[in-house]
Amino acid sequence: MASGKILTLLIIATLLALVGAWVVARSYRRSMQRLMKAPVAEPGDGSAPASTPPVARPPRFPSLADNDDAYRRLLFSFIGLTLVIALSRTVLTQFIADGPITLKTVATLGAAYAWPILPVLAVIGRWSRPRFVGAMLGWLVLAIALLSWRTNENVSFVQIVGWMLFDTGLPLVVVTALCLGGATRAVGPWLAPLFIVLSGSSQLGLDLLAAMVEAESPFIVWLAGWLGATSATSAFTLFAVLPWLIAWWPARALGRWLAKSYRERRISELFYLFTAVWTIALISPTLGAIGDLGWGAVVCFAPLLWIPLGATLMQGFAGPAGAGQPPTLLILRVFQQDANAQAIFDRVIERWRLSGNTVLIAGTDLADRTIDADDIFTFIDGRLGERFINRVADIEPRLRQFELKPDVEGRYRVNECYCHDNTWQQALDRLVGISDVVLMDLRNFNAKNAGCIHELGVLARAGHLARVVILSNPQTERDAALAATAGAPAGRFIWLDEKDEAGLRPAEVLAALFPAPPPRPQRAELPD
Repeated sequence: MASGKILTLLIIATLLALVGAWVVARSYRRSMQRLMKAPVAEPGDGSAPASTPPVARPPRFPSLADNDDAYRRLLFSFIGLTLVIALSRTVLTQFIADGPITLKTVATLGAAYAWPILPVLAVIGRWSRPRFVGAMLGWLVLAIALLSWRTNENVSFVQIVGWMLFDTGLPLVVVTALCLGGATRAVGPWLAPLFIVLSGSSQLGLDLLAAMVEAESPFIVWLAGWLGATSATSAFTLFAVLPWLIAWWPARALGRWLAKSYRERRISELFYLFTAVWTIALISPTLGAIGDLGWGAVVCFAPLLWIPLGATLMQGFAGPAGAGQPPTLLILRVFQQDANAQAIFDRVIERWRLSGNTVLIAGTDLADRTIDADDIFTFIDGRLGERFINRVADIEPRLRQFELKPDVEGRYRVNECYCHDNTWQQALDRLVGISDVVLMDLRNFNAKNAGCIHELGVLARAGHLARVVILSNPQTERDAALAATAGAPAGRFIWLDEKDEAGLRPAEVLAALFPAPPPRPQRAELPD
């Protein structure tokens, strides 16, 4: 009975988190649009912000090879941690079930239980939902084949299939719904704990209703008479919804705690998702053990204790290898080109985050990619307007809030300036001042894009930028862009052209952000 209630609660909480993520993301974008165009009490005056000490430049700009090494370390770290958790789960569940604990059994079941690595790889690589579902189904087939090969004849093929479907079926649905996609991946996992609290309060309310009906409470008799013909449905709805008025306060406190923990770097996005996936994966064995262990079945979540230890070890292994201030990448683009901006963010910026910081002026085109826990709960609290730069004097305090240190897994965060229409140019000047390299997407640019013309002029006049990588396509009005960059230092602007429908190769764009590798010395020829 308890396992059924818990399963129902989790399904309802997942559905509510999906709806909530869609509503929050949509409302967040609308609020951003409104605030960006809203007039401010003290308009920006066009003057440059107060001078600040120069940012220390990295003693050695990382190379593309360094980025590749960091990516491999990140993957190997999460794969290794996944295997440790999967093997621990195997030993624990076998012990609870009084099953054999042999090398063959642990290795076989551990391989089958290691499926949570796929959602993590999907998030790191920004897989599409079809690709992820295909990978999960492939893993399921391979796991069934492995178990069929390694188990004895007393276990039928049908039993193996049923067991694997129970073990991965619900987790697959929940993980696919919550952890992949745009708004659902960015917002859904952070809202899920809140809706678990709210759904749990509804379950407690319905349990109270059932107990009062069974006890023939006079209050229930009065309530039925007051509600009339729809008493059963109305009472059910009343006892399911009214508890939210009380549960909202602890749920809100939980959300604020998550936001604060993320802001203070005690939680990273990737480790939060990793923990969420493994928590979902361990629900099935926990529900299966409730019949024998009761609430003692929560011991099935014990393998999660490896995660904080793994995070500590990963901070040394997967973190940045170089010392000193990491390089900073500034992202500029033609606005209202959402698909282009999102594709570049998924394929290029996510990889760059292993080497350095990313800064940009916030826009609705990348809201689903850049929104984080702090943004979500600041918006829910109705304080999104506090993030916006209303005057030049607000720029430096905002820059001091930038988080420029990597998370425990070695990835740097994305920092944004929220600007009104009359403050973005001053904010741009300061962002250029703290940046080392710029990626500017000018695909579909034309001479009427006055904002881009201004940005190109600022980039041409900047005195310290290592390089500016510009993306273009046949629709780009290149003459207008070149006119805006007249007088720039030679070699500053690197143009990458999208010449066909295949588009720009992400590897080519990523490579252009890093310094070219030194030429390999030619081997001297021996005289004849």
